[in-house]
Amino acid sequence: MSESSKLQTAALDWELIDGIEVPISKQFGDVYFSKDNGLLETRHVFLNGNDLTERLSQLNDYQYFCVGETGFGTGLNILALWQLWRQVRPDNHSHLHAISVEKFPLSKADLIRALNVWTELQPLAEKLIEQYPLPIAGCHRLSFPDERFSLDLWLGDAQNIFPSIPKTQAVNAWFLDGFAPSCNPDMWQENVLNHIVRLSDEGTTFASFSVAGVLKRGLKQHGIHISRPRGFGHKREMLKAIWLDVAAPSDIAVPNTEENVLTRQPRSKAITTQQKIAIIGAGIAGLSSAWVFAQRGHQVTIYEQNEPLSGASGNPLALLNPKLCPIEQAHDHLMTLSWQHALNFYPQFKAFREIEVQQIALKNPDELLGLVEQYPDHILSAHSSIETLPETEFSSLKLRQAGAVSPHQLRDEILQHPNITVKKAKISDLKQVEKQTELWQDQERLTTADHVIVCCAKQSTELFENYPILKPIRGQVSWVNNNNHPLPLDQAYSYGGYCMQLDATQLILGASFYPNRDDTEVLPEDHVHNHELIHSVFPEYAQQLPSTDSWQGRASVRAQSLDYFPLVGKMQNTNECYTFAGLGSKGFLFAPLCSEVLAALVLGELCPIPQSLLNKLNPQRFQKKVKAKKPYYSG
Repeated sequence: MSESSKLQTAALDWELIDGIEVPISKQFGDVYFSKDNGLLETRHVFLNGNDLTERLSQLNDYQYFCVGETGFGTGLNILALWQLWRQVRPDNHSHLHAISVEKFPLSKADLIRALNVWTELQPLAEKLIEQYPLPIAGCHRLSFPDERFSLDLWLGDAQNIFPSIPKTQAVNAWFLDGFAPSCNPDMWQENVLNHIVRLSDEGTTFASFSVAGVLKRGLKQHGIHISRPRGFGHKREMLKAIWLDVAAPSDIAVPNTEENVLTRQPRSKAITTQQKIAIIGAGIAGLSSAWVFAQRGHQVTIYEQNEPLSGASGNPLALLNPKLCPIEQAHDHLMTLSWQHALNFYPQFKAFREIEVQQIALKNPDELLGLVEQYPDHILSAHSSIETLPETEFSSLKLRQAGAVSPHQLRDEILQHPNITVKKAKISDLKQVEKQTELWQDQERLTTADHVIVCCAKQSTELFENYPILKPIRGQVSWVNNNNHPLPLDQAYSYGGYCMQLDATQLILGASFYPNRDDTEVLPEDHVHNHELIHSVFPEYAQQLPSTDSWQGRASVRAQSLDYFPLVGKMQNTNECYTFAGLGSKGFLFAPLCSEVLAALVLGELCPIPQSLLNKLNPQRFQKKVKAKKPYYSG
């Protein structure tokens, strides 16, 4: 793999100017913020240039407002925006969302050093730094629900990123930042500006410190009105622009492939009132969906025919164990993106514990261990057989950032949210009545909802016509007392099966994998199977475990789509019924990110994944024949 496939962090010089330590980009030979006063310049150019004090203070209840930025840099503009939001936001459920693109992200150490300059921004800078992502290409969603603020940080080349962002909602204001056109011409190319306009709409505003001809011409050709008020400090002019006419020639489409035409989601209408959300099914898909809607202030009712977590999500412990892709695929690889998002999502719950995973290299060890050099430092490490506990003849890849989730504790924490209610009912029919959906149990109409999310795994097919095929897969986990030979609580081992400590005295291991079976009885032969799995890799350790006659277990049925991707979105574009199913054996890994995608589609927000991946999740993809093919991560 070439070094260029790995995202490069910013290379900096530091210059002390009037007592302020100013970072200077070695890549572009330009300063990151004004030597006069970067914070004042941000307020003058970007905040005032987009009239944000007035616009943000006048947001209606539940209104969503999005600000886009072309160069994240040190995060100064975003922090200044966040500070303004704190000062002027109305006392309602309005939400401010920002999207920002960065090709050369600062290392966390450099970001901390750069932001130390701005003492008044320190409380916000600390919150940002806490969630600052790894330097891996793709979209990273940072959520601050208590602030009613969120940020999508897209890492990678703007030339590739802007065409990939789905227009599930329009951007309301743009910070056209980045280094000057003379230093960074790629940022200001026609392709980038075209897609900035594609993501905009009537009323969208634009502001920039630059009045370069390439920028003015690029905006004017789309009918955008430009003015040039006084710039900041010694700069005579800045750019201020607004899209006044929605009929301007700016309908720039995502590349018009047959796949995109088939699966592109229509843009949702803006939400300005509290929504009544009905979720059918209380597995991890239903619970994580309920959480993201409730955190936005909406009223959520979960309908479950049995008990929450009675299906495949109800095992005693869930392991977040991604199979990472080659680094050049990371920007649109569902498992890699979901892993990063999950490690931001679950730590807010007591049900989460940090853990490292030793991924045993049973097949293609060179390919697996080669990932160490591709990913950022200290994320992965290669280990020989003698370094592995318990002992094994195989080498392994250690994933240092992973986790385990206690599903039942997570359920209890989520269901404590004041906006979430659970009702026991088996929904048998959904009926569209004007703009709402009626939920029926047999011949009884239970309620109506603004939006319905069906999270019933394989049973989802009962509520939709022409539902995609979901394949049942039986799986049984086992647990056994190993208090004489416990493994470290912060370690897990993956080898086709997996094992880790359930608690201080019990080992949990599994899992059997039987496609096209839907029986859920705990079987002795599955315990034997799980013992054989661990014995094949850790023979000495496995021999120390008690006989399988004393093992306990749980069997359940997972639902898997034919192409191994979950189903997230509408089955028909004419109503407000959505499906969220087909997560297979990676439910706890996929659910947090897929829930954010679902919220974006339902509520009309910008989506935290690229169009290519949104297409792969859209359940309407099966309206046309799809050749079932295992992606890199499955297995």
